[in-house]
Amino acid sequence: MSAESSGPEPGPLCPEHGQALSWFCCSERRPVCAACTGLGGRCRGHRVRRAEERAEELRNKIVDQCERLQFQSASITKYVAEVLPGKNQGAVSTASAARELVIQRLGLVRSLCESEEQRLLERVHGEEERAHQSILTQRVHWTEALQKLDAIRTSLVDMLTHLDDLQLIKEQEIFERTEEAEGILDPQDSDKLNFNEKCIRSSLLTQLWVTAVLGSLSGTEDVRIDERTVSPFLQLSDDRRTLTFNAKKSKACADGPERFDHWPNALAATSFQAGLHTWMVNVQNSCAYKVGVALGQLPRKGSGNDSRLGHNAFSWVFSRYDQEFRFSHAGQHESLALLRCPAQLGVLLDLQAQELLFYEPASGTVLHTHHASFSGPLFPVFAVADQTISIIR
Repeated sequence: MSAESSGPEPGPLCPEHGQALSWFCCSERRPVCAACTGLGGRCRGHRVRRAEERAEELRNKIVDQCERLQFQSASITKYVAEVLPGKNQGAVSTASAARELVIQRLGLVRSLCESEEQRLLERVHGEEERAHQSILTQRVHWTEALQKLDAIRTSLVDMLTHLDDLQLIKEQEIFERTEEAEGILDPQDSDKLNFNEKCIRSSLLTQLWVTAVLGSLSGTEDVRIDERTVSPFLQLSDDRRTLTFNAKKSKACADGPERFDHWPNALAATSFQAGLHTWMVNVQNSCAYKVGVALGQLPRKGSGNDSRLGHNAFSWVFSRYDQEFRFSHAGQHESLALLRCPAQLGVLLDLQAQELLFYEPASGTVLHTHHASFSGPLFPVFAVADQTISIIR
């Protein structure tokens, strides 16, 4: 056997000492020679191990890692082969059920809408027929009255023309004819001759319409308070959206024609005269507030009802006092039975339909609806006599 094949080739040597790298320095994490670990060596005092021990440790770790990888591969293979097909089938089944649920529920809503549409259209037709019949009846009645009056007039003219004085003063028919004419009264306007728009009022239609409108609007109006109108009993935030009640009248507010000087009121800086508008107010911190709309000519001065929201013809408001809720306009107050105190209050103003709605934004529930003939641009209006209310943007 030759010298070249007498043993294994020697491994790498220490570049510093030229000795075999038979040790492993745990501190520097590299192989070193015996001289490196001895007196004067750079690894003296370090924790060192025999190189073959470190190699054996690494081999065991590799074996453990391979076993873990094998188990992981088996788990993934099982997941792909067994779980994912089931998930896929489950997704298909759940999607199908969800699709059926959507179709079923929208079908029910569609059926309900169609039934409500038919019912309301029938009511409109019936009301139109009633008004038309009333008008025809009145036409016949007053046509007959005209004929009777014409006959009485002709008779009286004939008497006046053909009777002499003695015959005239003896003619009893004159008084009879006069009394008959006086028995025919002048026409009086009647609601029975008008189409009653209340026939289309429907809580279902209103709720569906509000839900649709709120879902289609891009956002609420950017309503801010006109600081010139703020009562001296109120403090306005810097962003002009929050009103805070103060029982002590502020002396810092300069009086002006726009400012409310007694009631804790404030008007918005923006008015609306056409279209559809909505805004929301955070009212959860107050037990005494009013939210609504008002005409610009709402009086501002004095302690009378002229400037008190809901007590005059210029304002329409939803109000809360403790646990009592109501809608007020022109001194007429309608109590509202609410199941809970709303944390937020939404206002929806439809000027085309001349309709004012108050709703709870969280649920979309309509709290009150009011129809009116608004005579001019409307301003959002607010009052607070406890804590704080804030316009939500």
